[in-house]
Amino acid sequence: MVRVPLSPEDIRAGRLLGEMLRSARGERTLVQVALGAGISPETLRKIETGRIATPSFMIVAALAEELALSLDAIQGTLRRSSNEKFDVAS
Repeated sequence: MVRVPLSPEDIRAGRLLGEMLRSARGERTLVQVALGAGISPETLRKIETGRIATPSFMIVAALAEELALSLDAIQGTLRRSSNEKFDVAS
């Protein structure tokens, strides 16, 4: 399967998502949050640093639940940042 290169907007959104998750993590360790969300600490580290710019919905949902973030808030922040509309219906 061929991977399509990420757009600059995808890269920026991935970095912003990572910053948002890191901020929401607060004093909790990366390992605590990762294990609570059911993902590996390395995966969370890559998301927080923007190395995984487009994590799966299930991973984002698990992290949002673990960090008490709403998916609407995450989407709203990313939308405002990029000034692009994400169509959640498609």
